[in-house]
Amino acid sequence: MTASRVILVRHGRTTWNADARFQGQTDVPLDDVGVGQAQRTAGALYEQLVGTEVKIVSSDLSRAAQTARALASRLHVEVTMDKRLREISYGQWEGRTRDEIMLAWPEEFESWRRGTGEVRITGGESRSEAAARCATAVVEAEEAMEHGTLVCVSHGGTLKGAIFALLDAPGMPWNAIEGLRNAHWAELQKTDRGWRLSRYNVC
Repeated sequence: MTASRVILVRHGRTTWNADARFQGQTDVPLDDVGVGQAQRTAGALYEQLVGTEVKIVSSDLSRAAQTARALASRLHVEVTMDKRLREISYGQWEGRTRDEIMLAWPEEFESWRRGTGEVRITGGESRSEAAARCATAVVEAEEAMEHGTLVCVSHGGTLKGAIFALLDAPGMPWNAIEGLRNAHWAELQKTDRGWRLSRYNVC
C-alpha cells in the first residue's frame, strides 16, 4: 500500500503575488496576508488530517516552507524539503510584471500565454520540465508511505503542470483549468486505473 491520498497545496500570498510579478525561484517570503492565509489553510487541513498519518513535503523556497510549517506545527510532524517542488524557473522574467515582459519578450510571452508547454523562458525552464520534476518528487514521496496522506506544498505553475503529468495528460492545454489560488489545494487519489483528481482549488 501507498498513501491513500495526496494533497497539493499552493503557498500563501507574497508581495510579488500582490504586485503580479513573476516569482519563479526567487525566494520571496509570505507577506502578512500570506501568513494569515497559511494559518487558515493549516486550520482547515488540520480538521481533516488530525489523528491520521501525514507526511509533509515542501519546496525549499521560504514562501512554501512557511506555508508547510503552519500545518506541520499543528500536526506535530516534520517538514521534508525537496527542491524539485520549486516553482518554474522564469529566468530573466523573475521580478518583472506581465506588461514589462510583453515589452521585452513579446514573442516568447505570447507563446507562453497561449499555454505552450515547451516554451523555454530566457535563462529558465519550460513548463513541462518543471512539471516532470515536481511529479517525480510527488510520486517518490507517495510510494515511500505505507498509508495515510501525503501533503506537498509547492507553487502555482509547478503544481498545475504536475497535476497534468500525474493524470497522464501532459498535452492538455495549459489554460484548460484555472491556476491554484494562494493557499488553496488540490486532492488526488491513486486508483487501479491511475491518478484521479477529486478536488481542486479548495480552501
